[in-house]
Amino acid sequence: MNLQLHDQLKSHIWEIANRLRGPYRPPQYRLVMLPMVVLRRLDCVLEPTKEAVLKQYEKLSAQGMPENAMEKLLGKAADPDRTHPLYNTSPFIFEKLLGDSENIAPNLVAYINGFSPTARAIFERFKFTDQIEKLDASNRLFTIVKAMSEVDLHPDRIDNLQMGYLFEHLVMRFNEQANEEAGDHFTPREVIRLMANLVYTGEQDVYTPGIYRTIYDPACGTGGMLSESEKFILDQNSQANLALFGQEYNDESWAICCSDMLIKDEDTSSIVLGDTLGDGKTRDGFEGKQFHYLLANPPFGVEWKDQKTVVEKEHKEMGFAGRFGAGLPAINDGSLLFLQHMIAKMHPYKEGDDDSVGSKIAIVFNGSPLFSGDAGSGPSNIRRWIIENDWLDAIVALPDQLFYNTGIFTYVWLVTNRKAPERRGKVQLIDGTRFFQRMKKSLNNKRNEVTEDQIRDLTRLYGNNRDGETAEVRINGDTETRVVSRIFENREFGFLKVTVERPLRMNFEASPERIARLDEQTAFANLATSKKRKNEAAAAKEIAEGQKQQEAIRALLASLAPKGQYTDRAVFEADLNAAAKVASLKLPVPIKKAIFNALGERDPDAEICRDSKGRPEPDSELRDTENIPLPEGTQLPLPMQFGPDKPNDKLVTAFRAEIDAYMAREVLPHVDDAWVDYSKTKVGYEIPINRHFYVYKPPRPLDEIEQEITELEGEIAGLLRGLVG
Repeated sequence: MNLQLHDQLKSHIWEIANRLRGPYRPPQYRLVMLPMVVLRRLDCVLEPTKEAVLKQYEKLSAQGMPENAMEKLLGKAADPDRTHPLYNTSPFIFEKLLGDSENIAPNLVAYINGFSPTARAIFERFKFTDQIEKLDASNRLFTIVKAMSEVDLHPDRIDNLQMGYLFEHLVMRFNEQANEEAGDHFTPREVIRLMANLVYTGEQDVYTPGIYRTIYDPACGTGGMLSESEKFILDQNSQANLALFGQEYNDESWAICCSDMLIKDEDTSSIVLGDTLGDGKTRDGFEGKQFHYLLANPPFGVEWKDQKTVVEKEHKEMGFAGRFGAGLPAINDGSLLFLQHMIAKMHPYKEGDDDSVGSKIAIVFNGSPLFSGDAGSGPSNIRRWIIENDWLDAIVALPDQLFYNTGIFTYVWLVTNRKAPERRGKVQLIDGTRFFQRMKKSLNNKRNEVTEDQIRDLTRLYGNNRDGETAEVRINGDTETRVVSRIFENREFGFLKVTVERPLRMNFEASPERIARLDEQTAFANLATSKKRKNEAAAAKEIAEGQKQQEAIRALLASLAPKGQYTDRAVFEADLNAAAKVASLKLPVPIKKAIFNALGERDPDAEICRDSKGRPEPDSELRDTENIPLPEGTQLPLPMQFGPDKPNDKLVTAFRAEIDAYMAREVLPHVDDAWVDYSKTKVGYEIPINRHFYVYKPPRPLDEIEQEITELEGEIAGLLRGLVG
């Protein structure tokens, strides 16, 4: 790509956009400029065949042929080699529009209405005709059309790759003006190229001449992921037959994507407008369809409240027969929903079956999907489902400050249901956080970029699939050799979350201060309330009786005050029951519990509180959890019912020795009265990629730091002497 030409084009388009200032604020420029760029692009494409189309149109009209029947014939007149018709039957091009300045508004509308049906649908989504009247009324329409007519956007000069860059740059810049998130629309092209390199590494079939493969992006934006993926394959296999599919919820991005597809003579019906997850109005546009390759940069850190009803219903009613059987992530980040959606669209694969081809996925995430959610939670269960099914192939950690709208670190996940034999049962982690170079000029939050050489290096690391492979990386200006590739068994990401209990120990005392706490206990306070709101007399009587009962309980407890402090709940309870019997006072279980709560205080020196069967009662305030790695030899997948809701006795028994050994080694030496509540054991999964590449750097020696401080003090003293002098 000609970078100089690209920079000139960006500047020129933005200079034209600035002529809208006045009737439009900068965040509104997009309403005009995005459709205008598409219109000019189509104008340049169709101008050479304009006369041929008009002659054919006149001929067919004279024969009385209805317009809906003309489409294929007019398309062939415009370009006999095209599969999908693209033409314009109006007499106008940009140059002719300028020849009638008084009627430029109605002529421009007629020009847009003269396009073939697919192109017209694109401008309908732009809602451009709504802006034409406003532009004309503010005397800006002629100026903008004239300026755009001087921009040559013909594919022979500006290829589809450059147009993709231009569109996405404009979307990014307009969003920046509106203080919106550009990440919903724009993925840096070097990230897409890296994803393409990774996802097609080892895919021998895709380079077979004449092979048919489908590529899908469920959050396709302006189509960059699809375009780059297609270009990558065709550059190495020009005879490949590729079909591109995508879905996008934003009207403008969808329209831009479709215009690019249309110009390349690809099927725009395969780009669906609507919410991929389903928001009640739109839904999955490819329900029941499967794809060979799936790439996406879904919005991360974005709430999915609008999709909540549809997603939760599908999860509950369809389970694994639907898209979200493994679980639901937190409502504030729906990125894992997109990965589950993509997995549901993988072709099935069976070893030894030539008809089962399987699929491969590349998806960009932030750090949250790696570790968010406790054991047994939705995110943890989704990770567990993916890893235990041996679908997670690799994760590549990318540098920070790589995206336009955020400076955070991001990660490319590679997921497939047909791993190569040597990769099965394992996951490769690659530390690519140091594979970047500083940009000469930053773009919003983007200050770093990944070079072509670095893309090749990361792709080679993935292809090599070696544990402990090193590379030279730059750290704080110095070059160091670091391990950048690690291989782990699937089970190494799993752990048992074990609940460790400690006994409840309390003392009890019937002091005035503790008796006063009874009023804070709900069961005790409810004695002096009434539900008979419609009968005031009956309610007053009931309240009075309750207050009398409260006073009797207070008096009963006060009678125990002389006995001082109890350090054994059993002894206190025995005395309480005896005193209640003497006073002919019944103490229901809720009231007795309220008394224990009010008069009791935790005391590490008190006797253990026990239940009716003599078992120690756990102290909720001392309750803790321990994460125990899944032991070597663990057979995956584990039954999904292993968890707090459906405890699996066989699994608890299988892991009990490991749990007991861990307790004896790590816990009991410090708290010898602790025990495990095995029924609460949960399985969790997390991917602590940063921990696996962490390199400890000891602090500098104290004498070196002290010497540096002394030198700085000397410099400061010298500067001060200069000021005084």
